[in-house]
Amino acid sequence: MSGAARGAKWAGEGAARLGKRGASWARDAGEELWDRIPREEIRDQVRDYVSRAHEAIDDTVNSELRDLRRALKRQRKRLGI
Repeated sequence: MSGAARGAKWAGEGAARLGKRGASWARDAGEELWDRIPREEIRDQVRDYVSRAHEAIDDTVNSELRDLRRALKRQRKRLGI
């Protein structure tokens, strides 16, 4: 059991050391990396995606409403209303 504990301690210390190194790198390179992100392109793509989704939802809702109106009309006709 003590061997497993030593192994876990060694792994934890290694993870902490590498995590610290990664955090330092991210801090130093973060601004440069942030500037390389194509934010305008992403914004345009998301806007286009949302617009297409909105149109698809509108088309589906209109189609469902049209079908529902037809079904109601058939039921009213069947019931004599």
